Amino acid sequence: MRSPEITLAQTSLLQAMIAIAPKNARIGCRVIRDGDEAHLLPEEAHSIPARQPAMRRASGAARWIAHGLLAELGVSDAAILRAPTGAPVWPDGITGSLAHDDDMAVAAVAPIGHISALGIDVEPAQPLPDDILALVATPADRIDAADLHLAGRILFAAKEAVYKASYPLDREVLGYEDITVDLNAGHATTKTGRKVSLAYCVAPRVVVLAFVEREAR
Repeated sequence: MRSPEITLAQTSLLQAMIAIAPKNARIGCRVIRDGDEAHLLPEEAHSIPARQPAMRRASGAARWIAHGLLAELGVSDAAILRAPTGAPVWPDGITGSLAHDDDMAVAAVAPIGHISALGIDVEPAQPLPDDILALVATPADRIDAADLHLAGRILFAAKEAVYKASYPLDREVLGYEDITVDLNAGHATTKTGRKVSLAYCVAPRVVVLAFVEREAR
């Protein structure tokens, strides 16, 4: 049985995530639990090299969410394998993204149509350590629209999500310095010129969703 705290955290985050999701996208979350590694399909389990129990539980939780979201789109029993790059391999006609922190897993999927790529990241709602912020931020980033204490964390999550959304399209390995984020305007630009839309929420975790609209470039 779920504890009230787990149910509240999961429900609150799900509601906030649904509010930021673009049209036609499906989005979900799950508090990671003991035994979630059992949700990995056999092919998925084989494709994930990590042997640490925590990593396999997180992967199982994220894929359990994704399986349910895919079923909503009419895609059942599809194994979401891990590519050598680490990215999930989606069924034909589907774009999506997975992420997790130590406690929460999230997933987003959409049929390829108006949206050609998705990226998602989840982080604890805590200030980003200064040493990491120094690696992530560039003078061109605009983050003053975000909460002062969480702006760095949102920026970090945004760049992670943008990379996940842009890599399948451009096959470019990007560093943090290669992505310029404007939280004020709700978009980012990569060094390749790729334009990516951004939306985020903080309730009770930081979740950033990056997506590329079909017509955008």
